[in-house]
Amino acid sequence: MRLSRRPRAALLAVALSTALAGLVASPQAALAKPDGGAQVEIKYDEFTLPNGLRVIVHTDRKAPVVAVNLWYHVGSKNEQPGRTGFAHLFEHLMFQGSENHKAEYFEPFELVGVTDQNGTTNQDRTNYFQNVPTTALDMALWMESDRMGHLLGAIDQKSLDEQRGVVQNEKRQGENQPYGRRISAKIFEALYPAGHPYSWQTIGSMADLDAATLDDVKTWFKSWYGPNNAVLVLAGDIDLKTAKQKVAEYFGDIPASATLADMPTNIPKRVQDTRETVPDRVPQVRIYRAWPVAELGSKEATLLDLFAQVLGGSASSRFDTRLVHNDKIADNASAYAWSSELSGTFFLVATVKDGVDAAKVEKTMDEELQRLISEGPTAEELERAKVTTRASFVRGIERIGGFGGKSDVLAQCAVYTGKPDCYKTDLADIEAATPASVQAVAKKWLGAGSHTLVVQPSETPASSLPETVQAAPASKPAAVPSVDPKFKTVKTDIDRSTGVPKTTSFPALKFPALERATLSNGMQVVLAERHETPVVQLSVEFPGGYTADLGKKLGTANFTMQMLDEGAGDYTALELAARQEDLGAQIGVGAGLDYSSVGLSALSDKLPESLDLLADVLRRPTFAPEEVERVRATWIAGIKQEKARPQTAAMRIMPPLLYGQGHPYAIPFTGSGTEASIASLTRDDLAAYHDNWLQPDKARIVVVGDTTLQQVLPLLEKRFGDWKTPAGAPALPAISKVAAPAANHVYLINQPGATQSNVYVGQLIPPTGDAGTIDFDFANGVLGGEFTSRLNSNLREDKHWAYGSYSNASNTLGQRPWFASAAVQTDKTADSIKELRSEITAFASGQKPATAAEIAKIRASNTLSLPGGYETASAVQGQISSNLRYGRPDDYIVQYKARNDAMTVADVTAAAKTLVPASLMYVVVGDLSKIEAPVRALNLGEVSVLDSDGKPVAGK
Repeated sequence: MRLSRRPRAALLAVALSTALAGLVASPQAALAKPDGGAQVEIKYDEFTLPNGLRVIVHTDRKAPVVAVNLWYHVGSKNEQPGRTGFAHLFEHLMFQGSENHKAEYFEPFELVGVTDQNGTTNQDRTNYFQNVPTTALDMALWMESDRMGHLLGAIDQKSLDEQRGVVQNEKRQGENQPYGRRISAKIFEALYPAGHPYSWQTIGSMADLDAATLDDVKTWFKSWYGPNNAVLVLAGDIDLKTAKQKVAEYFGDIPASATLADMPTNIPKRVQDTRETVPDRVPQVRIYRAWPVAELGSKEATLLDLFAQVLGGSASSRFDTRLVHNDKIADNASAYAWSSELSGTFFLVATVKDGVDAAKVEKTMDEELQRLISEGPTAEELERAKVTTRASFVRGIERIGGFGGKSDVLAQCAVYTGKPDCYKTDLADIEAATPASVQAVAKKWLGAGSHTLVVQPSETPASSLPETVQAAPASKPAAVPSVDPKFKTVKTDIDRSTGVPKTTSFPALKFPALERATLSNGMQVVLAERHETPVVQLSVEFPGGYTADLGKKLGTANFTMQMLDEGAGDYTALELAARQEDLGAQIGVGAGLDYSSVGLSALSDKLPESLDLLADVLRRPTFAPEEVERVRATWIAGIKQEKARPQTAAMRIMPPLLYGQGHPYAIPFTGSGTEASIASLTRDDLAAYHDNWLQPDKARIVVVGDTTLQQVLPLLEKRFGDWKTPAGAPALPAISKVAAPAANHVYLINQPGATQSNVYVGQLIPPTGDAGTIDFDFANGVLGGEFTSRLNSNLREDKHWAYGSYSNASNTLGQRPWFASAAVQTDKTADSIKELRSEITAFASGQKPATAAEIAKIRASNTLSLPGGYETASAVQGQISSNLRYGRPDDYIVQYKARNDAMTVADVTAAAKTLVPASLMYVVVGDLSKIEAPVRALNLGEVSVLDSDGKPVAGK
């Protein structure tokens, strides 16, 4: 459950990242320029029930799952000043259960192995989505229809107060970040005049949330959440006949509400530029500049996307070329367009390099903007932007669900434009765009009328600034509009008193067959063929990673790997980025604790040329001194950003405390090193890491996609077969076992003015290769691995002190780090720690063992999601790579399922004892002036105060 505001390009693409774990590029497909008018198409059928529910059906049989994606054309724009935040608050309330299912909404879904389930709210709509096994479709439709037609009786004061608290903690969490939610709020308040539907935050103001009454929220629901204001998309293993029968059965008897009238386009006409400076607890100046521009669905918005791509949308853009590479005055700079129904918003953003005058950066940004407006993009730049946009769209629609998946595209088009295939118009507009047409639209919209906001480093966090008051909170509920009389219901045979339909059968688990080969230099090759899309996805993984930094300069591994695509072979950094875009390819580089990797996603018809580029990156990085210095400065600035963000600050400090000095894992888990270590790196250090640790005879190449072993093996042999591991190449350091501490220890990190405290509890557990790993991970699922697990049920759903609380253990070759965490409101810090400790202790000691119901839930969640879990090439590649890294057999996933199926209460109780409540480490990041005394009073153990580098604070 979260807020959603996405660039217009999201209509055609989805940008995916997985922090820390996402070390290689993992796009699933790409699309070159269509030949002979060839067109991307998501085939669909549609029908509308008599009550107004519009239903769109897309058949895709590649996996036994169905995406259920329900969009209500209701967002924060439909609110009124004094009643802000209602749309998002109601999104939360709709996960609370309904009249005929008086329990958490997620529970029946967890029992069938749901994937990709969430709900989001933005200015214009609220959506709910999930992928379920085909056999569980009846359950999903029953649940969605029950909360659409039978919700009000389940909403009471307790559920309102609970979700109000959760939303307010979500708001605090967004504001308790560097450059957080309060910054975007100020930009929109400046661009959109008071009373404009985009002038307030989707999450609402604290005052309006506090003032919301039970009558208010019930009135809001009765007014707009009828089937006539919704679009339902079913995509995947389904057909039109089945959809018609089931949707009519479950939704047909739900009465319509009033029909929400479309609002007219409302783009403010600003004639003067404005500006403001806002303080925030950040390490660097950041410049934002924004304009109100053409609305979603317009051709001009599409052309503005292309303009943004050329100006600041890629590594070869004008901004990157000038500000980041040539002048070296910004650590990053971008341009993008957010598009919404009433108005779009065009953004320029730059983070000023430390020691550089912000005015110079702002002036340079404007120079590049004006130059591109006055000259227009070159034909080459525009074609590159077109290829990138088309490729991104097709990468998204390999999936049936989730952001950018086929169900998402069809729903978004239907809701915003009335045409489920509006993406075709967008793609056609992209194809027809010329340098002159892109130039003209930029001239029209990006002139006078911008607002510039400069975030200035300060000891005062932006979250401490008062919220803008749009209007006094409403004192009485709004009137309920009249129901639209043209819609009718149909009688159905559903007896809801019998409860949620039970799913009794499930699809069988299938994993693609693997083929193996070895190059002449010893490089292992593993292939899984996937011919649904014309793409080949490939990763090359080497043992090592952060652990190779032991005894050397911290951050060397990650820095070296990140430098591989900053110039290679005959290409400079900018030329390499441009070549990737020309080919429709993507190369990703990075490292983890135990490995380094390089990934490639290539169009199958461009595979030879893309592999040439990959070979340059892997074998011939230039480590050009000027690029090393540029990346070094940005990297050090990134370390400062990590220290300013509470989550990454904790991840920097906790590993050395857990593992102890001298251990290979006793390093910041961000892999970024320290300012001092990065400052001391030389080009020779980078070349040495590359030569010593990228050992081809130990490399593993995983290929998934539209190729065969006969086709790809000669291509790999030609480019890598003569690559030899140097004589005397180093061996990895031994990963020693760390004994458990004798007692608990509490570490406090001060973040003055923080609106929340970030609480972490940690200990070490056996390595991933341990025989008990599956059992422990199962037990962790009971404690903190799911939305309805104990930790989240306590701190979020029961106490509503946190937006979420979870626990997990990362996979590692050595002892795994296990963490439980929660971002909690400041005044409940000590109480939250007490609750975390209580839950962990009761579970680990056996005082409160797993119940049979919890066992069934985690078993279902872990196993029933597997058949649909390998829908994409990236999922297949990730599983193969993981199996190879940790020495697992090819049928590991089958063994995993079998062990989960056999799990008993006794097994989970035994696994839970891995946690030792008397040997835990607690790390709390927050405002110590408010939380230190209450935390000390808990008497958990010795308390130490650390600075952002993990060093003891004198006198503490």
